[in-house]
Amino acid sequence: MKLVGSLPSPYVRRLRLWLEGHHYEFLPLDIYSEAGRAELETYTPAMKVPMLVDEEHSVYDSRIIQRYLNQKLKKEQLSWEDENLMSLIDCLQESFIILLMSHRSGIDTSDDRLILNLQKERIARTMPVLEQATKDGDFSQWQYPAICLFTLLDWIQFRELFDLKDYPALASFHKAQLDKAIVQETDPRKIN
Repeated sequence: MKLVGSLPSPYVRRLRLWLEGHHYEFLPLDIYSEAGRAELETYTPAMKVPMLVDEEHSVYDSRIIQRYLNQKLKKEQLSWEDENLMSLIDCLQESFIILLMSHRSGIDTSDDRLILNLQKERIARTMPVLEQATKDGDFSQWQYPAICLFTLLDWIQFRELFDLKDYPALASFHKAQLDKAIVQETDPRKIN
C-alpha cells in the first residue's frame, strides 16, 4: 500500500504516526511545485493529500483512509465521542489552514472579513472544548484521536499560528509527545 502526501501536512503526518509499525510506502510530494502537482493529479482529482492506494482501492481524505485501514488492520475501536472530538480537531485544522493560506495569498488576516472572522470564532470556541477534553483524559491513550490532536497542535506551533500559553493542558499534552521516536522522525521542521 502507498500513502501519497506531503511532509509538512498534518493530515498526512497523523496517518504516518498512526501507521507506526506497519509496512507501507510513503510518497512525499511537494504539492505546490509544478512537478508535484502534476504527479498528485495522477493520484487524485481532488488535488489534496493524503490519499492511499491499496491494491485496487484509491482512498481519499485522512479520516476515510484511517477508517479504511482501521477496518483492514483492526487496530482500534473509536467511540462516537472520539469521532466528535476528531471532528472538532478537523474543524480547527481547517480554520488554521484557511488563515495560513489567506496570509500566504497576501490577505491581511487581521482584516474584518467574514471568512477570517468565522475561522477566528471557530478557534476561540473550540480550543477551550479541547482543553477541557484534555483535562478530562479524553486523549490519554496514544490512539487516533490523540494523534490528530497532537498533529494539530504541533502544526500550529510549526507554522507559528497560535500560542498555547492560555491552554496549559493542551500545551502539556503537546510537550509530552515530543520525545516519541515516530514524532521526531515525522517532524516537519526536519524537512531538507
